[in-house]
Order: sequence, then structure tokens, then C-alpha cells
Amino acid sequence: MKCALVQLNPKVGDIRGNSRKALEAVREAAARGAGLAVLPELALTGYPPRDLLLYPSFVEEAEREASELARGLGGTGVTAVVGSVGFNRGKGRPLRNLALVMEGGAVRHAYAKRLLPSYDVFDEARYFEAGDSPLVFSKDGIRFAVTVCEDVWNDEAYWPAPLYRVDPLEGHPPFDALINLSASPFSVGKQGLREDMLSALAARRKVRTLYVNQAGANDELIFDGRSSCFGPDGRMTDRAKGFEEDMAVVDLAGSGGNVAGDDLSPEGETWRALGLGVRDYCEKNGISSVCLGLSGGIDSALTAAIAASAMGPENVHGLIMPSPYSSGHSVRDAEDLAANLKLGRIDRVAISPAMEAFGGMLEPVFGDLPPDATEENVQARIRGALLMAVANKFGRMLLTTGNKSEISVGYCTIYGDMCGALAVIGDLYKTEVFRLAEWINRDGVLIPENTISKPPSAELKPGQTDQDSLPPYAELDEILKGLLERRRSPGELASEGRHAPQTVMKVASLVRAAEFKRRQAAPVLRITGQAFGVGWRMPVACRSVFEPVRGKA
Repeated sequence: MKCALVQLNPKVGDIRGNSRKALEAVREAAARGAGLAVLPELALTGYPPRDLLLYPSFVEEAEREASELARGLGGTGVTAVVGSVGFNRGKGRPLRNLALVMEGGAVRHAYAKRLLPSYDVFDEARYFEAGDSPLVFSKDGIRFAVTVCEDVWNDEAYWPAPLYRVDPLEGHPPFDALINLSASPFSVGKQGLREDMLSALAARRKVRTLYVNQAGANDELIFDGRSSCFGPDGRMTDRAKGFEEDMAVVDLAGSGGNVAGDDLSPEGETWRALGLGVRDYCEKNGISSVCLGLSGGIDSALTAAIAASAMGPENVHGLIMPSPYSSGHSVRDAEDLAANLKLGRIDRVAISPAMEAFGGMLEPVFGDLPPDATEENVQARIRGALLMAVANKFGRMLLTTGNKSEISVGYCTIYGDMCGALAVIGDLYKTEVFRLAEWINRDGVLIPENTISKPPSAELKPGQTDQDSLPPYAELDEILKGLLERRRSPGELASEGRHAPQTVMKVASLVRAAEFKRRQAAPVLRITGQAFGVGWRMPVACRSVFEPVRGKA
């Protein structure tokens, strides 16, 4: 028997459209000789539906559409396992995260996800009641066990410290093959962990393991697909493509199929993920073109390159906004970038007249107070207003260009360079921005070499560089990773001896002070295990772990 791993890119909330897509895919699977088709977790609603689930009418529509889909599949001869949502008609939370087994024109079985993640970007316990029963169904003499995503991520033989007290596969009724429906978000390097974990699971259980993951992007979450099959010996026999819809048809009696080629390098994964994130965010919101400010710096250059690849360069509008402090090479670098990328439109609007006007208006208020960061922020906010005007006038979506290092320490201006609907590189540290830019240029110069080699500068006052205010980015990024990803307190990090204690305390203080800015920032495309967004839930008004302990330096 053949099984189709149906890797879909659903749109959250478009239940009818997702159902049509599922029906077409299963019909294709039937045409390719499959008797079984497995679709991703919550394929009918899209993942994550979040608070759409609080509306009973939404869940009612999902239940109706599941029945309609089952009827539509009746003539295909294919048994389909489809992720959806349904009401919990017992005690507990009102809903269930379900895997529905559709066969012969009806839903024959329903399995409720047993392990509900409530960490990082996940909040499933907010909506769902956990299942408590296994499901095994038979097809052509093969017994299939059904699981949903997290259910296979708690193997005590693999994880040194499992997150849950229960492993749904322990004490499970006998089965010959394991099915897992997933909507597992992407992060750089995660695929290697997934494959190692699934391989170990298949080998320990001595069963063929079929893993089907969602592809595409929904809001800030990116899903890389890479649905795969592992033999009873733990060897991967099949793998679908990464970062796009695909279908892998697996011969369950065979020893090997097709493992799609893949680039698992950090830069290759990041490039494809961010392009997919931009493209799907725009497409699923009905947006056909984007705009952004081009400063001649590395961040706007990388953002423009990603946007041009994702949207087509003809759909990218760049605005160059020089001030009296902008260097001539920065303007030239921005113009060269636009030419290299073949951007659809470039405009140049000097901000000097607006700076003079603001200065004149504020002079009676500021009096003899000396210039400081206030005047620098005015420049950034002038640029933000111009960019928003362009976005409004031409119906484009504004991309913000800040990186993770800047967002972490607040080296950005709220209502200025933070303006925008999507933070494309907001989960890339500055050092990673440079590495990705160099990777993009590996086969020819797209990002001007001068943009990469010159010292980073906001150019808001004469001779300014970022290192006037911040530690060198290599050091800054290492400290930030310690604080944000390794969860070290400033004192713990300083005690490790790699950085001067006063530098660690300064960075931690900046991170703490910038929390209110991050609360108002654009959604950040998530490519790491700790991005700013729904997975970062730090209070604004608090005594923070990033503050030094009283009485200590």
C-alpha cells in the first residue's frame, strides 16, 4: 500500500478554502496510487487559529466542513487522516484538537491530541482539553496508530528531561505504523533535531513512522514542511520539500523512496524561511507590494533583498531619505543596491526641510536646552512619517528593517524606524545579518560590498557609529544570547568571566528599558527558539531579572 504525505499550506480561518485544497490534494494522491493520505495538524482551520477558536460559529463551521470533506472523499477510495477542531462534549475545556479518520464518505474515527504545549509560541491549553485515549485503525491489514504533533515529543528514552508526565505511546495498543500530524514551527537547526528524534522513535518502536508537517507561514510563525517517513530501522526513506507545499507518496512495503534535497545550512534555511514569511504574510493579507526605507546600511539592504526575492523586485518600492548627516557613500550604496536588485521603484526625498521646520516649531519649547537624542529621534520619526505616507498613497505594506540586536537593547526609535507592518529580520542578530548578506553575495554582488564592510551607523549626527553607544556587535550578540536564550541573569553571565561585568550590566539594563518599545513593535518573523513576539511574554512594569541585585554591582 502507498501512503501520501500531504504537506499543505493552509490559510488560518479559511475553513472552506482549506477543505477544497485538502480535497484536491487527496484526489491527486488517489491518482498517484495512494490508499492512505495524511494531512497536517489542524489542516482545516490552519495553525494556529488562536482566538478564532473562542467563537462557537467558527468551530461549528469546522465540524460541518469536516463532514462535507469526508463525503467528498468518499469516491476516491482513499482513507484520509485530517487535522481539525471539534467541540469537547464532556468535562474540561470546550474544544479538542483532533485527527479525523475519513473513509467511505464519513468520519469513522476521531483522535484527540493528548499532549498540549503551553510554552514558547504555543498556548493550546487555553482552548483544548487533552485527549486520554489512543487510536489504532486498520487499512489493508496494516494497523496504524494516530498521534498529533507534541504526542511524539515526550519519549523518555530520547529526552533527558521530558516535559510531560505521560508518554502517549507507552502502554499503547499494538500497531504496525505510526502516523503523526504536525504543525511544527520552523527554527534554524530544528530539522536535524526532528529527524534524529523521529529516527530514534521509529527504531525503538520498530515501526514505520509517517510524519506530516504544515508548510507556509501564518503571521510570525513559519512552517518548513519536510514531511518524512522513517523505516523500522530508523532510516529516513522519504522526505518532502522544505518551505513549500508538496506531496511525498511512500510505498509502505518498500525500503526507500525519495528524499528531497535540502539546504540545512543556517544561511540557506534562514533565507528561504524569511522569504516565505514575507510572501505568505502579504499574500494571506491580500497585499501585492511592499515599501521600505533604504539607508545604504546593511539592515535595509538585507530586508530589501529578501523582499525582492519573495515578492518580485518589481513589487518593491524603496525610499531614500538623506539628511545633512547622511554620507555620500550611503546614498550611493542605496542606489547601487536598488539597481542590483532591480527594484520596481526608487524615490529620493531629502528630510532637511522637515528637520528645519521641526526645529523651528520646537525652538520656543526647547529654548536653550542642548541637542541630544531627542533631535536624532525627530529625524527617525520624520522618515517614519514619509514611509507611512508612501505606503498609504500607493497601497503598499511597509516593512521595518530593525535587527534583533537593536530591538533587544532599544537601539531603535518608536514611531520612527520601528514603523511598519512586519519586522523581516527582527529575529536576526546583527552578526547574523552580516553573515547572511555575505552568503547572498556568494555567487555575485547583490548587496554592495561597501554596505557590508563599512562601520554600521544610524547617521543621525556627524561621525556617528553604532559602537559609540553599544559594545561591538560580536560581544553584544554573545551577551544577548546569554540573557535571552540561555536564560542567564546578568550576575550569572558576568561571573562566567567572558565579558566585563559593567558591560553585561549595561546591556541588561538596555534590554530591560526597551520592553515598552517591543510591546509596540511590528510582528517579528520567527526563525529561532526565542524570538520577540507571542513567545516573549515579559512584563513591562516589573522589577526585572535584567536588573542587578540591590547592593551588588
